[in-house]
Amino acid sequence: MQDQLTGVRVPDAKPHRSLFERLTALISPEPDSRAELLEVLQDAHERNLIDADALSMIEGVFQVSDLSVRDIMIPRSQMDVIDITRPIEEWMPYVLSTAHSRFPAIEGERDKVIGILLAKDLLRYYAEESFDVRDMLRPAIFIPGSKRLNVLLRDFRANHNHMAIVVDEYSGVAGLITIEDVLEQIVGDIEDEYDFDEEEDNILSIKHGAYGPRWRVKALTEIEQFNAALETQMANEDVDTIGGLVANHLSRVPRKGDVFNIDNLRFEVLRADARQAHVLLVEKMPLVDLDEVD
Repeated sequence: MQDQLTGVRVPDAKPHRSLFERLTALISPEPDSRAELLEVLQDAHERNLIDADALSMIEGVFQVSDLSVRDIMIPRSQMDVIDITRPIEEWMPYVLSTAHSRFPAIEGERDKVIGILLAKDLLRYYAEESFDVRDMLRPAIFIPGSKRLNVLLRDFRANHNHMAIVVDEYSGVAGLITIEDVLEQIVGDIEDEYDFDEEEDNILSIKHGAYGPRWRVKALTEIEQFNAALETQMANEDVDTIGGLVANHLSRVPRKGDVFNIDNLRFEVLRADARQAHVLLVEKMPLVDLDEVD
């Protein structure tokens, strides 16, 4: 800034800061790392400056930048695909039962993904006398498993894609990932065909995993109900719910993405906020024969 009388340039005036603000800046400098920033946010939540949902989403944004596609993709063995070498009448009931909006289309083998079929395009099958599935296919997008989730999300938005096929180093199909899978890392589970009906059971059986049967379980499910449904004998005198048992096992509030074993059960926290877990994925692991180990 220039003095109008003397023409001499003088330093710009800085906004006045109170003594308290200056002392605070000295005592609590700006965070130098992501860990320190998260501590600041945790403190802000404890002082009710941001709510638990906002904190959970911010943590989810950080998590997305740390994860790669292979961390959350649907494995090849669990992909719901349609084989267009088969008559439509054979796989149409499968399309209706799974109720997905998109399906990878293969030619006989899962490594031969030739496109993506939108379920809505099948409406033409009932409206047109001549219908060729191949003409309905949209181009398939292929990506490596090492791709970062934040980069993939940007690509999804820029190219208006919703699904990508994940390939391994040998160009074989390793799995698939959708934009919904990425967004769920930030905002929590988005309603799908496996979501709970609030008035129904707290335990929902889903597809088998790599080791055995799996369930999605509300954290507020009572341990007695959990044991009856999964035929287990979990017990803890200090808590009544499976979420409380998990928190006691970890000795802290469970976080989304936590994976751990209790007895022969593998737990993964699917949904949680800064106060408690909400939804768990539970998989029954095979029992180890101690005699064989010896």
